[in-house]
Amino acid sequence: MTVRIMLVDDQALVRSGFAMVIDSQDDLEVVAECSDGSEVVNALASTECDLIVMDIRMPELDGVSATERVIAAYGDDAPKILILTTFDTDEHLVSALHAGASGFLLKGARPEELLSGIRSIASGDAVLAPSATKRLLQQFSPRPPIAAASDERLQSLTEREREVLAQVCTGATNPEIGAQLHMAEGTVKTHIGRLLSKTASRDRVGLVLFAHEVGML
Repeated sequence: MTVRIMLVDDQALVRSGFAMVIDSQDDLEVVAECSDGSEVVNALASTECDLIVMDIRMPELDGVSATERVIAAYGDDAPKILILTTFDTDEHLVSALHAGASGFLLKGARPEELLSGIRSIASGDAVLAPSATKRLLQQFSPRPPIAAASDERLQSLTEREREVLAQVCTGATNPEIGAQLHMAEGTVKTHIGRLLSKTASRDRVGLVLFAHEVGML
């Protein structure tokens, strides 16, 4: 199945470069382009799209605010969103992820990293630039042991679900989790689905944040 992608960046040259890289792949297709975050919701009304690759800093409406609008408008049916930035110190990282973005990469990433990130997010995984992961977790302090232990979401997890969650936090893919825990990939997907439901997480990024919040990391 071809993944339909919308590009959102205020620099036409950047959009063209990304489009050339993406359209060179048989399983990926750029179906729309926007020059600002303010155009995204209207564009989605007339374009079927699976994933949005969006710059975080734009003159009228930034990527964080645009992400919030998309999630507010489409909820669980919203396209996945991959946020791109020029600077790995961008202070909007946490805001973008909390707004509902499923990934965060640097514009300086190699083409193969961008393509891999797009495919990972399209398949339900989450992507974080390595330099961003440490900063992300530093933004959150684990709860005190007593508060963490009493968290109803944590208490609702089975031992097997906690094992799967621990693997998710290492960045392992479903096949890797299956190999590590000796279970079928389909079973891994089932466990991850239950984890998302029990922890009220939108995706794997949310699962990592939850695990850190309750002191599992």
